Amino acid sequence: MPDLTHGDDAAAVNALRSAVMRLSRRLKHQRVDESLSPTEMSVLGTLARCGSATPGELARKEHVQPPSMTRIVALLEGKGLVRLEPHPEDRRQKVVTQTEQAETMLEESRRKRNAFLAGLVEGLDEDEWAKLRAAAPVLEKLAHL
Repeated sequence: MPDLTHGDDAAAVNALRSAVMRLSRRLKHQRVDESLSPTEMSVLGTLARCGSATPGELARKEHVQPPSMTRIVALLEGKGLVRLEPHPEDRRQKVVTQTEQAETMLEESRRKRNAFLAGLVEGLDEDEWAKLRAAAPVLEKLAHL
């Protein structure tokens, strides 16, 4: 196991953190709908990846408190991006489902962000691009641990 607190391994962790944060900030500026907060966009992304969910499930996946998620869902519903439906097994709960409007907006956002990244990648040489392609699955794994 690498020593992630000292030496080259610690420096690599620090560089990775810094680079991911800077790139994330730059990508956040490539939004289609500026009226949505990053948290609202994240909730829509979670719904797109995982499918419909209760507000409680969304709160756990997004690492926010349930009352906060209730407010976020209400805002998204007011913008026509999600709808609340009866839970199929528990009448006390609702299920949050994204609308076609949300799907369209997310697809446009993905296209814009992918185009931005593609522009950055054009500045890499072939060896750097090969390393980045190889690192993508590892970064994806880290994002979901």
